[in-house]
Amino acid sequence: MLFFIHCNLRQAVMSEGFLMEVCVDSVESAIAADRGGAGRIELCSSLLEGGITPSVGLLQVVKQYVRIPVYVMIRPRGGDFLYTDREVEVMRKDIELMKAHGADGLVLGALTEDGRVDAELCMELLAACRPLPVTFHRAFDMVHDPAVALEMLISLGFERVLTSGLDSSALEGLPLIKRLVEQAKGRIVIMPGGGISERNLQRILEGSSVQEFHCSARSTKDSAMKFRNSSVNMGASLSASEYSQKVADVTKVRTLNAIAKNIV
Repeated sequence: MLFFIHCNLRQAVMSEGFLMEVCVDSVESAIAADRGGAGRIELCSSLLEGGITPSVGLLQVVKQYVRIPVYVMIRPRGGDFLYTDREVEVMRKDIELMKAHGADGLVLGALTEDGRVDAELCMELLAACRPLPVTFHRAFDMVHDPAVALEMLISLGFERVLTSGLDSSALEGLPLIKRLVEQAKGRIVIMPGGGISERNLQRILEGSSVQEFHCSARSTKDSAMKFRNSSVNMGASLSASEYSQKVADVTKVRTLNAIAKNIV
């Protein structure tokens, strides 16, 4: 039944054109994505690290406020995608918890030390995710051979792969993204992501023949704190200011959605 509902939601959005997935790490951003016309949310914590597994509390509250599918990131830490046995234990437990608390889909990925898809681990994690659909995240952008990696993802049964085309942004990686779409032949969804904005979305969609895209659509929001201690930083020295945060901007989401809808 969950899969049937998911398919109906996806088909409803796709019938209107491109499907926009917005990555978020707060309830405020999730609500903005939903109100702005996103078709799906990728829920994470710490987008500064590229996204790691969110708390169950965040998932539960987001599900109270949004109507669109919520895919949850399963990534135990920032950094590379070569995981220890104990990190895999955490991933298994997080999958169990997110399924139990309303996730509509999951997002994960794992590589071997030589830059191949870790087929054995991915197979194990996919089995734990069933019956939920699963996206292979931008670990794909760190593989040694993308054509071989794509065939492996298809054989394993991933629903889609998120990629910037193994480059610094989806725009820079556009030639490879187009080749991946051609190689996939509809067997897996190729979803470009990485630096997508209102300035480059049309070029990416028209140049790749994709049907879905991934973005954050964020703006900087100043803190409401009146008293500020500028001598203390809660994170690393290169982290963001304690007194501002990046949140999804409903206006940006609507603009991106409008651009996508106007492309025939």
